[in-house]
Amino acid sequence: MKITSTSCICPVLVCLCFVQRCYGTAHHGSIKVTRNQTKHIEGETEVHHRPKRGWVWNQFFVLEEHMGSDPQYVGKLHSNSDKGDGSVKYILTGEGAGTIFIIDDTTGDIHSTKSLDREKKTHYVLHAQAIDRRTNKPLEPESEFIIKVQDINDNAPKFTDGPYIVTVPEMSDMGTSVLQVTATDADDPTYGNSARVVYSILQGQPYFSVDPKTGVIRTALHNMDREAREHYSVVIQAKDMAGQVGGLSGSTTVNITLTDVNDNPPRFPQKHYQLYVPESAQVGSAVGKIKANDPDTGSNADMKYSIINGDGSGVFSIFTDKETREGIISLKKPLNYEKKKSYTLNIEGANTHLDFRFSHLGPFKDVTMLKIIVGDVDEPPLFTLPSYVMDVYENAKLGTVVGTVTAQDPDSANNVVRYFIDHNTEEDRYFTIDTNSGTIKTAKVFDREETPWYNITVAASEIDSPGLLSHAAVGIKVLDINDNPPELAGDDDVVVCENAKPGQVIQTITATDQDDFANGQRFHFSLDDSLPLNPNFTLKDNEDNTASILTRRRRFSRTTQDIYYLPIVISDGGIPSLSSSSTLVIRVCACERDGRVRTCHAEAFLSSAGLSTGALIAILLCVVILLAIVVLFITLRRSKKEPLIISEEDVRENVVTYDDEGGGEEDTEAFDISALRNPSAAEELKYRRDVRPEVKPTPKHPTSFSLDSIDVQEFIKQRLAEADLDPSVPPYDSLQTYAYEGQRSEAGSISSLDSATTHSDQDYNYLGDWGPEFKKLAELYGEIESERTT
Repeated sequence: MKITSTSCICPVLVCLCFVQRCYGTAHHGSIKVTRNQTKHIEGETEVHHRPKRGWVWNQFFVLEEHMGSDPQYVGKLHSNSDKGDGSVKYILTGEGAGTIFIIDDTTGDIHSTKSLDREKKTHYVLHAQAIDRRTNKPLEPESEFIIKVQDINDNAPKFTDGPYIVTVPEMSDMGTSVLQVTATDADDPTYGNSARVVYSILQGQPYFSVDPKTGVIRTALHNMDREAREHYSVVIQAKDMAGQVGGLSGSTTVNITLTDVNDNPPRFPQKHYQLYVPESAQVGSAVGKIKANDPDTGSNADMKYSIINGDGSGVFSIFTDKETREGIISLKKPLNYEKKKSYTLNIEGANTHLDFRFSHLGPFKDVTMLKIIVGDVDEPPLFTLPSYVMDVYENAKLGTVVGTVTAQDPDSANNVVRYFIDHNTEEDRYFTIDTNSGTIKTAKVFDREETPWYNITVAASEIDSPGLLSHAAVGIKVLDINDNPPELAGDDDVVVCENAKPGQVIQTITATDQDDFANGQRFHFSLDDSLPLNPNFTLKDNEDNTASILTRRRRFSRTTQDIYYLPIVISDGGIPSLSSSSTLVIRVCACERDGRVRTCHAEAFLSSAGLSTGALIAILLCVVILLAIVVLFITLRRSKKEPLIISEEDVRENVVTYDDEGGGEEDTEAFDISALRNPSAAEELKYRRDVRPEVKPTPKHPTSFSLDSIDVQEFIKQRLAEADLDPSVPPYDSLQTYAYEGQRSEAGSISSLDSATTHSDQDYNYLGDWGPEFKKLAELYGEIESERTT
């Protein structure tokens, strides 16, 4: 199969088209293919075992941007099976088939119907097949081929990142790199010079230059000064076709700014300055400004001002305003025109950030002289005192004179001064002032107990200059008069114990008075004379601003009366003296022996104990159960006692049993055996006390032993013999017990048989110390003692 390709239409490329057409005819257009062999694009030969393959092709070429009215011829397809009788039909499929590329199905000619743009699409992949027109069966296998769009120079170079903004320091060396620009060309860089770009500078010479190949922009002059010119606009051109005639070009703008360096020292515009400052200037206020010029910007223009010498260095100071870079002159001490009328200052301004590369351009500081002239001004009146303290009595009438303030004109004119009160607060409205004399008077009636102190501000001005004011603070103290009666201090009730004695102090009372110490702190206490004498309580003035409440009788009872009322009159020592009457509430309470209150009434006791009704019921129930257990225990013990009669046969013989149990023979500590030794047994013979014998028996063995040699066993045998020989002994046995109780007790008898008829001066107060179990007994003996005393 043969392939014929035609792709040269442009007259400019006639020669190239001719060469390409000849080359295409020999190499691409007509491919001589034998069976089982395929020719590839790279020119390689590869053997395939594919029978009946008689055609194959690689690619066609078509020029872009075709402007003709007729379709552009691309090439021809031919199969070896085509005998020229029209029996072979050629079919074209793939990208652009039928729309961009059409084929004559009989001849196999391919045409392009549209103008193509290589920059949008560089090639198209299509498929061709030859079939039998009669049977529609393929005569050859389907083959793939490519139609490439051939480039022409139809795109100019473009700077995609422009325009550019760049900076470079001033005073830079020549050849300092500023920026590299790059232009791109959409044409095919592998075909001709369509995409070969060359750079040149159109605007910006002689300050800058550009490398034609790399596009690097550099400085072209030495020491470019920002202060002379800061901004530059450089135009760079990029041209394809290696800059030849007919090449396309594009341009961009590069805006270059020179950045500042500290290459300029500060300079004062003048060497001498003069400043006028009035003597009324306030200390700490700014009185003037001075500035040294520096052409640099930013931190390179920062500077610091200082006073290096001069007679005014102690009166004035200077600091730097960082925003405006000015030296602010302020006043350190007050000025007085009459004492000194002028001052001289030497002020230095120096850069704070130095660049040593440019130190040869220095020094980077400058000095100027400033003369300050003090101006004479009309000063406001001057008060004789910076502040005043006055006083006035409370309840004083309206218009009462409080005091006088005085101010004078410090100037030589000595103008008349007028006074007034600044009514800025409510307190300023409580007073008035005489405009000519400065006398302050009251405008209301004051109460010291409500407000004891007032602060007002008095202003003074000259008649000729009312705008010049001076002020003075005036503190007014309100003095006290005795206008408040004393009152009883505290509202708590007084407690009296039921067992209180006559003359006992039950409470010490005090009083309070709203008046001050001079009038309100001397009190006199007494009972109300208009009432009858109180039989229960009395009052004693302690003459130390306190009084004591005493009882007149003993024994108070809550059940009879639990609350008493005692009217008391309290008067102060003021002039005139004021008094008031108060009623003291006295409550009767049960107390301990040391005076501590136990309870005043049942409700108070329960509430103080913090017990609820349910808790009380539970406690009472427990007490009842305990009592029942005790009674049961006593009953059981009595029921277990052995009977006094041991033998039922002889009721006359019995042994009385006592529940005194010892610890046995080895127990030597439970019972002292020496108690059985009766010292009186050696002196006389004891007879039976239950019967009176008529005849004294004579002992068969006389007792001749001493107290120290008495043996218990011998003693018992002797008594047994006496009992056997005694004719008056009853005809039954009885047990006799001998015991020795020792000498007489120092405490005496504890029997209460004779206590009712014997008066004793014994003190039973110690019963109160035995605990709560003996409280009732202590109260009982206390009542007996008190009745006996009465």
